[in-house]
Amino acid sequence: MAYQALYRVYRPQTFHDIAGQQHITQTLQNALIKQQFSHAYLFTGPRGTGKTSAAKILAKAINCEHAPVAEPCNECAACRGITDGTIADVIEIDAASNNGVDEIREIRDKVKYAPSEVRYKVYIIDEVHMLSTGAFNALLKTLEEPPEHVVFILATTEPQKIPLTIISRCQQFDFRRIPSSAIAERLKYVVSDQHIEAEDEALQLIARASEGGMRDALSVLDQTVAYSEGKVAVQDVLDVTDMVSDELVRGLTQALDAHDAATAITNTSALLDEGKDPLRLIEQLIYYYRDLLLYQTSPDLEDILSRPHVDDSFREQSKNIPADRLYDVIWQLNDALLEMKRTNHPRIFLEMAVVRLCRLTEQAVQGAQPAANLDPLEKRVEALEKQMKERPAPAAGEGDLPVQQQPSAQNSIRRSVKSGNLRLPMAKISRVLDEATKDELTELRSAWGEVMSRVRAKDVAANAQLLESQPVASSPDGFIQAFKYSIHCEMVMDAKSHTIEMVQSILQDVLHKEKTMYPVPEETWEKLKKDYIRRSKTPEKESGNQQQEDPLIEEARKLVGTDLLDIKD
Repeated sequence: MAYQALYRVYRPQTFHDIAGQQHITQTLQNALIKQQFSHAYLFTGPRGTGKTSAAKILAKAINCEHAPVAEPCNECAACRGITDGTIADVIEIDAASNNGVDEIREIRDKVKYAPSEVRYKVYIIDEVHMLSTGAFNALLKTLEEPPEHVVFILATTEPQKIPLTIISRCQQFDFRRIPSSAIAERLKYVVSDQHIEAEDEALQLIARASEGGMRDALSVLDQTVAYSEGKVAVQDVLDVTDMVSDELVRGLTQALDAHDAATAITNTSALLDEGKDPLRLIEQLIYYYRDLLLYQTSPDLEDILSRPHVDDSFREQSKNIPADRLYDVIWQLNDALLEMKRTNHPRIFLEMAVVRLCRLTEQAVQGAQPAANLDPLEKRVEALEKQMKERPAPAAGEGDLPVQQQPSAQNSIRRSVKSGNLRLPMAKISRVLDEATKDELTELRSAWGEVMSRVRAKDVAANAQLLESQPVASSPDGFIQAFKYSIHCEMVMDAKSHTIEMVQSILQDVLHKEKTMYPVPEETWEKLKKDYIRRSKTPEKESGNQQQEDPLIEEARKLVGTDLLDIKD
């Protein structure tokens, strides 16, 4: 006989074999014993959790020659025929390829005929959410008033796509993701039955990689057995699933906690160069920090951790990392994961997240210094702030302005570390604002798509830095570029970056004009714009009985144009 995949060989044949769904199997068994089963069921849940298997077991149980029974005997002619697929009264339909009105009308026409081989005619419709609207409408009447000898079992992974009129006519059962421990136990039984040598930790890794799906776990086991040489080892599972070993993940987290950006980036690049998926890597980091947080909360939660076992290194790490740090890291990694899913260059966002996490750690180290060491510095900063308040305001454009300022001395110290002491050439920016016009900005924005297209062709990293930015003011010889994220602005203004020169060169080719680019964070741009308008306000002049227009409105009109200006009293 030809080789069969493990998930087919070990497909559940009784309710007892269905792992992790006792809340469903117990309910169905009680209904079968009492002969109170429904005429229509809706099985929903993730893939590989037992929906179709439960449907076939239910079909066998209601048609078993020994009914009423809680489990099919799998020995009578009816049970064996349904298992083999030779009973014509049990019909399996794939709604993905039979989703039209005609197919459902054919079912509706045939349900009135009595079954020929067993007591109940059973229709199992898989992926029922794929039916068209017309097909659902054709199915409604049959589901509402079916003949006594017919049972419908609908299965889907996307219940939100099924009309409420269909759901209300069925008994709905939600299949849950199977716990990793239950999957691991099932895999141990399979390898023992198949006489396959396998390490326990390797089976636990497969259970983690399957994400709650038994079919996926058996498929990965099948693939790993074919890949391995005699014995299924941990490294075999890592190679097949593209996962990263706990040792490498721990080394990366230790570099992050030591705010060693160079080592962290080197380790990350090495893993990605080996072909590891950036999304899978950042998900493993999130789960690793989540496990640290749960274990730190209570060692009794060890059973629900995603890792196979807890070793001494993990315990030591959970003691040494503050809980606030774990919260911050998980939030930062989750934000980076969302960004990575929306871009074609996830590696860049992963590396940015690694650098940002190292800076978070550095900030935490600065904040954790003893108060005795920080007090003299705080007093000095407070004295300087007092002098600045008493000193007359400087003329417009005089000196450089820090990107972000905080009123608190300690917050100022931390902010300077986080922002990398980024400073803006205020004199030059003020000159751009003085000479900015609407026509110049309109011309620049109309050409910006072509500029970005050429940047993307030349430098993918520079394109990623510029994606979340836009020109906000333009003069004949310069323009201001506002960045949504400060870190992107820092990367563009870094001394080692050639992004500004490249943009200016491309812009000269496109517009045939020489314009200097001045990057600023978006929050800073809003402050600069308001300060500029306020600084440019002049006293009102009376001319007869006619009142002159507010200078604030005049400056706003000059910056953004009449079309975008909405004046309210």
